[in-house]
Amino acid sequence: MIFHDYERIAFSYEGRILTIKLTGNNPVNGVDGKMHDELARVFTDAQRDPDSDLIVLAGAGKAFCAGGDLSWFEDLMDDPGSFRGIAHDAKKIVSSLLDLEKPIICRLHGAAAGLGATIALMCDVIVADENAKIGDPHVKVGLVAGDGGAVIWPQLIGYARAKEMLLTGDLLSAREAAAMGLINHAVPMEMLDAKIAEIAAKILGNPRWAVRWTKTVMNIPLKDIANKTSDAAVAYEILSNLMGDRREAVRAFVEKRPPVLTGD
Repeated sequence: MIFHDYERIAFSYEGRILTIKLTGNNPVNGVDGKMHDELARVFTDAQRDPDSDLIVLAGAGKAFCAGGDLSWFEDLMDDPGSFRGIAHDAKKIVSSLLDLEKPIICRLHGAAAGLGATIALMCDVIVADENAKIGDPHVKVGLVAGDGGAVIWPQLIGYARAKEMLLTGDLLSAREAAAMGLINHAVPMEMLDAKIAEIAAKILGNPRWAVRWTKTVMNIPLKDIANKTSDAAVAYEILSNLMGDRREAVRAFVEKRPPVLTGD
């Protein structure tokens, strides 16, 4: 069996379509250490899976994936060595997703934030509930956007817009994201699965290897950018985890108040 020992991710099939569903231990699928570990290997396992030709990446509960779980953030601040320990997996999540030859469609509902947004945007087609939100608020919790956001956002909407979004940490509505070309489609929630099924059928109606290798060729520049930047990006993110303002930003977020920042 290809998929085994997963606790935070579930798998189901409909014909040759494999649905990979994030099932975190919180309602918004915040990433904890266990989910981070599993994300680092799930796309490699999906590539090896003999029973699928197309992947739908989805989230259970109220959201697709709302980024890092706050309790996990606190653990990483209390034990900075554990942050260093996940550096390889952080790079592996991005590289394995870009290495995946099978087409992957993101089913985005609720919210996709931080790492959740990175994973969503590195899928080949992103279809969202029109009421969903997407953004990369790493800076709001005192972190460098080192998990791939700085790679994928500029390629989709250009550097000017990407810098505004990543430096403010603001969230976009799915309608706004579709209008600027960040995602493919924003549709009413009741039409979400039908739209995904429509696109999947069109893709699967084409010869398998033409599809896979066309995707592979298109991902070469993205892989090149990721390879050139990932070491520095993750290193800067680890460094930012040590800053005093990082701890204050997380505490203020939990307490729902403006942070009192010192510049540290």
